[in-house]
Amino acid sequence: MAIQMSARRFFVFLLACAALGAVARAQSPDFETTRVADGVYKFRWQSHNTMFVVTPRGVVAFDPISNQAATALATEIKRVAPGEPLAAIVYSHSDADHATGAPALMAGMGQQRVPIVAHEAAVAPIRLANSPDLPVPTFTFATRFALDLGGRRIELHYLGRSHSDNMLVGYVPDVAVAFAVDFVANDRIPYQDLPGWYFPDVVHAVTRLLDVPFSTVVFGHGPDGDRGAVQRQLVYYDDLRASVRRAVAAGLSEEQAVAQVRLPAYARWGQYEQWFPLNVRGLYRMLKTATVPAR
Repeated sequence: MAIQMSARRFFVFLLACAALGAVARAQSPDFETTRVADGVYKFRWQSHNTMFVVTPRGVVAFDPISNQAATALATEIKRVAPGEPLAAIVYSHSDADHATGAPALMAGMGQQRVPIVAHEAAVAPIRLANSPDLPVPTFTFATRFALDLGGRRIELHYLGRSHSDNMLVGYVPDVAVAFAVDFVANDRIPYQDLPGWYFPDVVHAVTRLLDVPFSTVVFGHGPDGDRGAVQRQLVYYDDLRASVRRAVAAGLSEEQAVAQVRLPAYARWGQYEQWFPLNVRGLYRMLKTATVPAR
């Protein structure tokens, strides 16, 4: 049976197809911007997250992530806060997969020489990397620093060694939102064999994070969380360390520990099957090399 369509209905059909195409383009799988609180936004680029804060004196952006991500981030900042300048860029830590892209972000915002803030220990590894896409910070601090921009305060806290020796946490007090990267996440197993992690320092850092009075935390990977998510992360680190210590004390080899140590309470966490055995391997090596005392 032939299907006939009037010219008017066909025109409406074409408009609908065009609209669907525009929505698909707007919701790019590569990036997404989400409002977290008043003037606070999470920008997701593929599997990485960053955060930016709109203040009366411009926008403070955390990790640019990469050149491509930073270009998209600049577009999103201009869309969300049209006409607002980029007031500062903050590196959560020195790792290139989070800190790369500051020049691209500045260029996307039509600016130069925007201040870059980081922990003082981030300078050496960034200098060693010697990448034009990852410039050395222009301002550093030791334990705590605050950006006060037109009445809006953004606090930067160094909680000690965790994942890297230069990890900072951002905190916006007026909306109780924190930004924490890599060493904590929302029910997600830490990355692979814990490269750059320090034990037991990371446990102390998570404990100190709970001293910050946040209600919501934007993580560097995965969904946002609350205080409960951070508390669960702390318990996970304690359980992992206790289990691997027992394996070392029992004389298990590295391969035996990887094969035998299991924490089924976390089996539903993201990346459990892929990364939990690697977590065991990484911590086993730390314990055996006396980075962490085995008893």
